[in-house]
Amino acid sequence: MSGAFAYKGGALCAEEVAFETIAAEIGTPFYCYSTAQLQKNYHEFESAFGSRSVGVHYAIKANPNRAVIRTLANCGAGADVTSAGELERALDAGIAPDRIVFSGVGKRRDELDAALISGIHQINIESISELHALSAAASAFGRKAPIALRVNPDVSARTYQKTSTAELGTKFGIDHSQIGEALKLATSLPGLSFKGFTIHIGSHVHDYEPFRQGYGKLAEIVKATRAQGIKVERLDLGGGVGIPYDGETLPPFKDYAAIVIETVGDLDCALAFEPGRRLVGDAGVLVSRVTYVKKGAARTFIIIDAGMNDLIRPAMYGARHSIVPVREGKDTITADVVGPICETSDLFGKDYRLPAKPGDLIAILQAGAYGAAMSSIYNGRPLIPEVLVAGGRFSIVRRRIAVAEQICWESWPSWLSGHPV
Repeated sequence: MSGAFAYKGGALCAEEVAFETIAAEIGTPFYCYSTAQLQKNYHEFESAFGSRSVGVHYAIKANPNRAVIRTLANCGAGADVTSAGELERALDAGIAPDRIVFSGVGKRRDELDAALISGIHQINIESISELHALSAAASAFGRKAPIALRVNPDVSARTYQKTSTAELGTKFGIDHSQIGEALKLATSLPGLSFKGFTIHIGSHVHDYEPFRQGYGKLAEIVKATRAQGIKVERLDLGGGVGIPYDGETLPPFKDYAAIVIETVGDLDCALAFEPGRRLVGDAGVLVSRVTYVKKGAARTFIIIDAGMNDLIRPAMYGARHSIVPVREGKDTITADVVGPICETSDLFGKDYRLPAKPGDLIAILQAGAYGAAMSSIYNGRPLIPEVLVAGGRFSIVRRRIAVAEQICWESWPSWLSGHPV
């Protein structure tokens, strides 16, 4: 459990606010984020590189809530965006355009136009086709777009298969065998200004050796590029460094920083990163209430009011989060924690020791990244609130989106107008 979340007088709190207090006011389930933990994570990331100045572009896809983005922006973070929508959120949260990079394999023409109009720091290019598309878009504005080529180094991130992005056969990046062709276009097409390279090997990487391999290959590409007389100013080293989930341990983050300096630190390039989970993962908690305890012939289930539509990571990746009681000292049982969704995969994990009475509150930890960001209204459920805590204060930063409001998003076609008889 991170320092921002701790038991005080037997009650689990976010900083100085008891989860019981929040639940009594807004109901369950809800997400809660800690300002102190967000700030701590950012400063630990930045300071790991010592006196060396690095760019930190928060990967908004991890948690796009504007209050979270603004909190990190106030610490000094820029943004890494993957869509025009995330670009809009970053700008609205107060991040300057020259602190924003745009990643992603499928940027549409309108998204490229938005990036160019905004004047962002860098567009990360993932294919030969995208080079041509961006050059045409930038030329139409009479501009040169600052770009970095994303290299696919064919390195296994040794993480979840669905979040590994740097092996040949994945959709991400330009295969290292095609970098020569990409460089020729990047330095010759009229609408482009080549600045350097970027790399991102995957998400929730908890073994740092793949970073060493990937960054080592990137260093070789930089040296080969400069040997051709092409200037390389910047390296964007991506994100992906994991956090400890339930039962996991990670090497110290300083070990990752040491690998960075060892592999690319002497290349005289500006260094930037795109951390997401590392900044927000352990700064968020999903609080839920026990609805039923079901004792079957083979298993015992604690059924809670949060579902896989609220936190899909366990169902999608088999990820296991720490789950703890909100009130210490209550009777517990060993059971599987499940939600109310009509899917067998609506399972948060097996064999947890937790309170066993309807009405008890539980907290699913390490839920700040890819929780609310990936939530849905499946099974006709509301989108749940998000709360930000700062010291002894809390504020709802996204209200509950009820089903009645969701229905208002829809409209009848002319042939179905009116109410059914």
